[in-house]
Amino acid sequence: MSSETLVHPAEQTATVERLRERILARTARVGVVGLGYVGLPLAVEFAQAGFEVIGIDVQHSKVDQFNAGHSYIKDVKDDAFTPLVKSGKLRATTDFSVIATLDTVDICVPTPLRKTKDPDMSYVVSATDAIAAHIHPGLLVMLESTTYPGTTDELVLPKLETSGLKVGEDFFLCFSPERVDPGNPKFQTANIPKVVGGITARCTEIGALFYNQALETVVPVSSTKVAEMVKLLENTFRMINIGLANEIALLCDRMDIDVWEVIDAAATKPFGFMPFYPGPGLGGHCIPIDPFYLSWKSKEAGIEARFIDLAGYINGRMPEFVVEKVQNALNNASKPVRGSRIHILGAAYKRDIDDVRESPALDIIMLLKRLGASITYSDPYVRKIRIESLHMESQELLPAVDAADCVVIVTDHSGVDYKSVVERSRMIVDTRNALKGFQSEKIVRL
Repeated sequence: MSSETLVHPAEQTATVERLRERILARTARVGVVGLGYVGLPLAVEFAQAGFEVIGIDVQHSKVDQFNAGHSYIKDVKDDAFTPLVKSGKLRATTDFSVIATLDTVDICVPTPLRKTKDPDMSYVVSATDAIAAHIHPGLLVMLESTTYPGTTDELVLPKLETSGLKVGEDFFLCFSPERVDPGNPKFQTANIPKVVGGITARCTEIGALFYNQALETVVPVSSTKVAEMVKLLENTFRMINIGLANEIALLCDRMDIDVWEVIDAAATKPFGFMPFYPGPGLGGHCIPIDPFYLSWKSKEAGIEARFIDLAGYINGRMPEFVVEKVQNALNNASKPVRGSRIHILGAAYKRDIDDVRESPALDIIMLLKRLGASITYSDPYVRKIRIESLHMESQELLPAVDAADCVVIVTDHSGVDYKSVVERSRMIVDTRNALKGFQSEKIVRL
C-alpha cells in the first residue's frame, strides 16, 4: 500500500463499525504472531470463544505440530487443543501474507536482552515489518511482548504508518502485556485480568472490545505507555522483593539463623508484610529480564535505577552462593569438589514446568563443572539440556541419588519422592526448602 494512501472519513467510520460488528459477531479472523507459551494459549482461548484463529510462526516444526493437533505447551492439553484444530477453528502457517485476510493480529514474540543488558527488539521489528507489508483498513494490531515504555508509539507505530493509513481511524494499535504464569493451575490466560492501552481512545475501545470476547476481565488504561509500564512494574516488584529475600538469606547464613523459619514467622502478620522466598537464582523469561528494560529506559532518561541494579546483582550472585554451600558441605565431609559426584535435582526454572530459560540450574551446573565435579541431573519435565557445548540427559532419580556424593535440590517439583531422596542420599543441599519438616544432619539448607 502506497505511502500516499488516503481513506475517506465516511469510509473510516464504516471501517470502525464493520470491525466492531465482526468482533461482536465473532466472525473476525484472528491472527497470532509467535506460537510460544504466550501465543498458543491466547490462540486457543479465542478459538474456544468461536473465532477462526490463524497462528503465524517462523519455525516450521512448531507449525507442523500445531497443524497436527499436538500442543507443545504444557498448560494447553491436547484434549482441548486437538478438537479446535480438527474443526478448522485453529490453524498455523509460516506465511505472513495471510495477514492481508485478518481482522486482528496479536504480536507475541520474544523480547530478550542482549549481553549488554539492553533490549533486543529484532523479533518485534521483524513481526511489525511483516504486518506493515500486509496492513489494510480495519486491522487491529496488539503488541503483547514485554518491552520498554514507548515501544508501541516509537517503534511499532511509525512502521505501520508508512502505509499511509491513520491510526485510530483506518487501523488500530494497542499494547496489552502478557501476564502468563506457566504451570499455575489457578491463573491462566482466560482468567488473568487483561490490561490494554491504545494509541488513541478508539484504539483502546476496540482492543478492549476484542479481548472481552474471550477473556474474563479486561482493564483499559489511558495509553500504550501506561500498559507497557504496568508489566515492568509487576515484574520489577517481584524481582526486587526476591532480591531482598535473597539478601536476608545471605545475612541469616552468616548469623546461623534459619531464614525459612524467619519468613514463615513474619508471614503470620496479617498486614504490612508479603512473603517472598529466597532461592538459587531467578529464572524464566520475565522476572530476570523485564526489570532491565526499565533500567535501560531509565538510563536513557537520565535516571539511575538503583533498586533494580542492586537486586539484579544480588539475584545474579545466588548460583555462586549455592556452589559455595556445596563446597562447604563437601569440605565438612573431607571431600573436594573436584572429582565429587554431584546430582542436580531439577533443571526447570520453577516447579512443575518444563521451561529452562534463564534457569539457575544451568549456571550451577556450569560453575560446578568448572570446579571439576562430575555432574548428573534429573528432572521429570526436562529430558535433555544443552549448555554451551555440554549435552546432558535426565537420569533416573533414585539410582542417581545412590551414586552421588551430594544432591542439590534446585527445583522443588511436587511429584518427587523426597522421603526416599533423604533416606538414600549422603548429603543434600536444599535451595528451595523442599525438605521442610525433614530433620537430618545430612541436609544443608540455603
